[in-house]
Amino acid sequence: MAFRASATVIDLLVAESRYEEAFARLNPLLDQLPTMKESDVRMQGLGVAAQLNNEAGQYDVSVRYADQIIKESTDAQGACRGWFYKSDALFQSGDTQLAADQLHDGTEACGKAGDTLFSLSFQHLLASFDLRQGRPESAIRVLQASYPKVQQAGFPPQLSQFESTLATAYWESGDLVSAAKFANDALATNANRQYSESTANAYQVLYEVDKKMGNSNGALAYLEKYSAAHDGYQSRLSAKALAYQIVKQQVLAKKLQIEGLDKKNRILTLQGELDRKAAEASRLYIALLLLVLASIVLWTYRIKRSQLRFMRLARRDGLTGIFNRQHFVTEAERQLRYCRKSARDICLVLIDLDHFKLVNDTHGHAVGDRVLKRAVDACQAHLRSTDVFGRLGGEEFGLLLPECTRDNVLVRVEQMRAAIAAVSSTRDAPDIPVSASFGVAAAVDSGYALRQLMIDADRALYQAKHEGRNRVRLFDANMRS
Repeated sequence: MAFRASATVIDLLVAESRYEEAFARLNPLLDQLPTMKESDVRMQGLGVAAQLNNEAGQYDVSVRYADQIIKESTDAQGACRGWFYKSDALFQSGDTQLAADQLHDGTEACGKAGDTLFSLSFQHLLASFDLRQGRPESAIRVLQASYPKVQQAGFPPQLSQFESTLATAYWESGDLVSAAKFANDALATNANRQYSESTANAYQVLYEVDKKMGNSNGALAYLEKYSAAHDGYQSRLSAKALAYQIVKQQVLAKKLQIEGLDKKNRILTLQGELDRKAAEASRLYIALLLLVLASIVLWTYRIKRSQLRFMRLARRDGLTGIFNRQHFVTEAERQLRYCRKSARDICLVLIDLDHFKLVNDTHGHAVGDRVLKRAVDACQAHLRSTDVFGRLGGEEFGLLLPECTRDNVLVRVEQMRAAIAAVSSTRDAPDIPVSASFGVAAAVDSGYALRQLMIDADRALYQAKHEGRNRVRLFDANMRS
């Protein structure tokens, strides 16, 4: 009963996003696992370990626990649960498809398990693999077959997953009406879960639908909601990974501390004998003690440096190294408050690489990533230490220029535009035409509210795109009409 209670507490901590506490409780739970003999008790403990490691991005560890569940399961429901955890870990790690034997065994076990939570979730995973392989029609068939059962089960997180995935599948198949319907259904189901993956996917589909139908205002509104939901979801993922690393470092630190104390105790035990030895033995003892202390200091320093590095990663974009969207917004609002109080000029610039999807489709994502990094490097060469530079998502970037007037902002931004255009002649992107469109808004015209500045800069960016791309446009009042 104590083991079951501990596993349930971990589930509750995950539900409340208290990931560091959840990982701290997981290790003692796993230490007790070898003493547990009842099959259903072991299944619960292994399931908690598989799920929590998967959410923290430790997919290999999650697969090992899932394989153990499959091996020890005594009924179809237990086997289905293990196959779901294993398939989910493979999907999250980026695999494009399940191996034939895994697909057969998982489908057979979940079929025998009936309409349980895990068997329905396994069907959703099969549809997700179909989507990843570019088979939206097959994904729709799989999802629609199980959708009534999911509605009947009435579990909101699972229902919203089915609805947002159906919306994506219908969008990829060209059925805009069905795509919008299921996206709105997912948002209604997720009314109390603003920062979930299914919410972000639903907003993305609605953005694509409005964009396809030419409703630019609606598309912009959904794009903002998608960005907020996606950033919130990514922050939760980062929190899980960071919690895993922190607990891992704490366990290591505790182990090192115990080892250090053990060594110190052994040294103190030998002290009586060392007192009877010659001065040379005494000097040897002092040297050994200093070595132990130096080892403890070294490991403490490494642990602290790792913690600082994880904190920095939570604020930076993993590809380009500049601020991520969330930290860009925080820094930009701080700078705007300062400039408003001191009546200083400040400008916001939105940057969007032209035809970037074509670069990815033609040359692959690896080349696309290099182009993004070269474009960022080209802009950074023209930035000051007070400028705030961040990646807002995909190929779109934001740039806040404090103490930059309306008269000289165009000169600075034009230098960046020319520098990006020169990227195509570099050895990282040979013969690939690279350019960017720039939309500029000044506080003297738009005020010091970040939201209004971004709206006006986006209008100027749209004007630059409309006029042929690879150019800079400054917002004026006529663009609001």
